[in-house]
Amino acid sequence: MSVDTWLQGVWYERARPPWWLRVLAFKYGLLVRLRTWLYGRGWLQSARVAAPVIVVGNITVGGTGKTPLVIWLVGQLRNLGLPVAVVTRGYGRSSTGRVTTDILRVDENCRAIDVGDEALLIRLRTGSPVYVSRDRVAAAQAAIADGARVIVADDGLQHLRLERDVEIALVDGQRGLGNGALLPAGPLREPAARLEGVDAIVLTEPGAGAPAGNWSGALRMSLSGELLQPVTRAALEQTLRSFSGQRVHAVAGIGNPRRFFATLESAGLQPIPHRFPDHHRYLRGELEFGDALPVIMTEKDAVKCRSIAPENCWCLPVSASFAAADERALLRRILMDARLLDILACPLCKGPLRLADDSAGKVLVCRADRLAFPVRDGIPVMLEEAARPLEPGDPLLSADKP
Repeated sequence: MSVDTWLQGVWYERARPPWWLRVLAFKYGLLVRLRTWLYGRGWLQSARVAAPVIVVGNITVGGTGKTPLVIWLVGQLRNLGLPVAVVTRGYGRSSTGRVTTDILRVDENCRAIDVGDEALLIRLRTGSPVYVSRDRVAAAQAAIADGARVIVADDGLQHLRLERDVEIALVDGQRGLGNGALLPAGPLREPAARLEGVDAIVLTEPGAGAPAGNWSGALRMSLSGELLQPVTRAALEQTLRSFSGQRVHAVAGIGNPRRFFATLESAGLQPIPHRFPDHHRYLRGELEFGDALPVIMTEKDAVKCRSIAPENCWCLPVSASFAAADERALLRRILMDARLLDILACPLCKGPLRLADDSAGKVLVCRADRLAFPVRDGIPVMLEEAARPLEPGDPLLSADKP
């Protein structure tokens, strides 16, 4: 049994941690609390950048769906016409890679070994600028200098040096907080009370095995994928269910491989699981299993394996989604708490918008085009066909109209 497998059993299967893990967790907790106290007293300084910052993170070790949520969030912000950039540390990249600059701007030709698997995946899926650096303040400043007006900090909940306007914390909807202990006796990076201070808690794929505890105020996020993409060869996409009933090799080097294996099983496949550590750097032979069975891996693994994967290798991209009410609630919190309504631009002339009160509710007014875009349930509808044309003498065009 590997160390990782043993720890997962201690953390999530209610096995009592041995005394030496509890001692280490106690010492780790003292360091976490000391660091938080130093930032709270101002002895360690946080830095505010010249754009709203939205942090997406978690307080547990392992996968909770951060990357799909970041991709979803970037898409939502771009739909509102906001230039958005992602900053991340670039976990999984090698210090011996060919790229050595301190701040890396990710493009489609980058290698995962140089910028990190999640950073490359976010860039490929969104097309938005992604900046990698251990210094996320410097990365955010570089993004703003290049034109970004909103910063999404991936896995930045514990990076207190970067001030933030909104914090979104994800919790695994099935594993929850495990045994509730701090590292290494449990999976927690910070005490569970940390969740009381975030703007939104998102439960990833809660189901019949939803975690214990009071999650009544949490939002529910689902992850789904239906199309398999070839990793290395030029071939048409295949539906996941076209492999139903077949035995396949399932490869996952992510924080929670069980979720991926369960997805394949629910689609009718018979996966032979191959679990690797999170951010694993694959070698060619590790994807060869001595037979002709298809190999299916996560999209996060695939970005690292494009040059070494066998021809029968596929990946399964997944996307985040919310029920309509939860989606509106999350967007409303983000737009209001991060003051994003103040920086929205008209989708037609790209000029400034002004928030005002109309008889039907709040609207965003473009004086140049004489249009009033509705704000419905706290969310602006930035479509020309949804906007109300304003006559030259309309009070909404008045400079002193609130």
